[in-house]
Amino acid sequence: MDILLLLAGIVCLLVGLAGAVLPLPGPPLSYAGLILLHISKFAEFSKPVLITLGIFTAVIAVLDYYIPIWGTKKFGGTRYGAVGATIGLLVGFFILPGIGIFAGTFAGALIGELLGGFGAKDAFKSALGSFVGFVTGIAMKVLLCLVMIGYAVAAMWGKF
Repeated sequence: MDILLLLAGIVCLLVGLAGAVLPLPGPPLSYAGLILLHISKFAEFSKPVLITLGIFTAVIAVLDYYIPIWGTKKFGGTRYGAVGATIGLLVGFFILPGIGIFAGTFAGALIGELLGGFGAKDAFKSALGSFVGFVTGIAMKVLLCLVMIGYAVAAMWGKF
């Protein structure tokens, strides 16, 4: 059973890291991986570490929805840009995996604002804000997932 928990925990940590960039719930998956490892005999985390990482996971999960919106609004965007960015992200993910999510987010926000009646200059500025918010969210999620992976590696070091 411990081997199964170990494997499931490692898979969750790695899929969580990928999910920090892809449209998957990255940090919650990585946190689930930590919990699975904690339940196994291969790693033990203190309560303060688990609680702190759980709080960070919850906060970043919420902020992940608000940062792109904030970026769009900060740069003068509207709901058209936010919806366009989301659609662009999904389309970009399927058309060009990897860089498509970045290009799709920017292009979707730009097209959304143009369809919403913005001029080219204002639509570009809004799309840039949406993109900055999107990249900021990804950076936060990747950092948190890497921290969790670091804790997992440190806790498992020498157990094999």
